Amino acid sequence: MAPEGVAVWDNPEDGQFEIWVGDERAGRALYADRGDGVHAFVHTEVEPRFEGRGLAGRLVREALSAARERGWAVLPECPFVRSYLEQHPDLADLVPDDARAAFSLG
Repeated sequence: MAPEGVAVWDNPEDGQFEIWVGDERAGRALYADRGDGVHAFVHTEVEPRFEGRGLAGRLVREALSAARERGWAVLPECPFVRSYLEQHPDLADLVPDDARAAFSLG
């Protein structure tokens, strides 16, 4: 269970969504702008002391929600993001049709 005082923010200057617990950055999901509205999520990490609290899942869920709101197409190059999409097939439409097979997504 995630602790209180958790927030997810986009830090576009660094190309990452960040999850904060209070005033500490607990993790991040790095992305790269591939052009034409396509963004590759390339790495997700949570600091060891924050592991086991569901923060990585919340971070990716909110990052993908922001991607949808912005009209981004998503390339899940990060294994965690790819796994999240496998577990949440309702989000697979974020991945372009011609890229889904490459990521083993329906």
